[in-house]
Amino acid sequence: MEKRPDRDLEDRRRGHRPDRRDSDDFFGLDVEKMSPKSQVAASLAVLIPVVIGGVIVLTQVPWLWWLIFVFGWPIFPAFGLLVRGVAGLSDGPAKPAVADSRERELLEALQRRGELTPAQAAMETSLTVNEADGMLEDLAAKGHLDVKVRGGGLFYGLWETDSEASRRRLGDE
Repeated sequence: MEKRPDRDLEDRRRGHRPDRRDSDDFFGLDVEKMSPKSQVAASLAVLIPVVIGGVIVLTQVPWLWWLIFVFGWPIFPAFGLLVRGVAGLSDGPAKPAVADSRERELLEALQRRGELTPAQAAMETSLTVNEADGMLEDLAAKGHLDVKVRGGGLFYGLWETDSEASRRRLGDE
């Protein structure tokens, strides 16, 4: 059986102490990795019982009002997490994945230029020639792009509708 260290050695070298919490820790939860919905849910899971307990203490046993200061401290980080979660929800949908944004970038370049070779696509986008070639081949194989051969090169373009083709022919005449 192999023994493993409990803590990462790199963290120790960088000065990270495992017993200290980061500023984004909320009762041991890594807030950065939580979705806005789970931030709101975690904050409400703390806020609701604390507020209900405070109301019960003030109404049923008012001579123990000082317990609110002892047990009420979680309200502050929980309220901060609630505000952060609500702000995250109002930001809208999450950003598209990297692959989706690269494909969108390629399709926007195709729309601007009409036709592209893989090398032209690499110049118009942040893709390399190999990545652009692979994505264009994949889109063409799925039937999303029209492929034309001219002068020994492959030109990829969006499919034209009948009205676009007739407009183009009228413009040529």
